[in-house]
Amino acid sequence: MADDLKDILSNNNNEIDNRQLMDYLRNQLNNTDKHEVESTMNDDAFMNDAVEGLQNFDAKKDVQTYVTQLHDDLQKELSKKKKRKDKRRIKEQPWVYLAIIIVLLLLVLCFVVLKNYL
Repeated sequence: MADDLKDILSNNNNEIDNRQLMDYLRNQLNNTDKHEVESTMNDDAFMNDAVEGLQNFDAKKDVQTYVTQLHDDLQKELSKKKKRKDKRRIKEQPWVYLAIIIVLLLLVLCFVVLKNYL
C-alpha cells in the first residue's frame, strides 16, 4: 500500500534536491550553489513560492518535522480515500451472475414454449 501513496519528499525536482534547499534556507551554501538555487527559483514560480513559504518559518530546524508530519497526514488521508473507494466498488459476486443467467434462460425457455404452444 505504501507504493500507492505519494511521497511529498520525493525527488521529482531534478534541478534542486531537498538537502540543497535546506542548506539554502540556513545560508550554508557557497556562492555558486546559492546562485544556482536562485536561478532555479527565478525559472520556476512554484519553487519560488515554496522557498518563500519555507523562509517564513521561525524555527528552520522544525521544517523537517513539519514535512514529516505532512507526509504522514497525506498517507493517512490517501489510505482513507482508498478504503472508501474500495467499499463503494461492487464486489465480485458469482452467485448474482449465475442467478441473472438462470433467469434469462428461463425467460427464453418460456418464450419458446409459448411460441410453440400458440
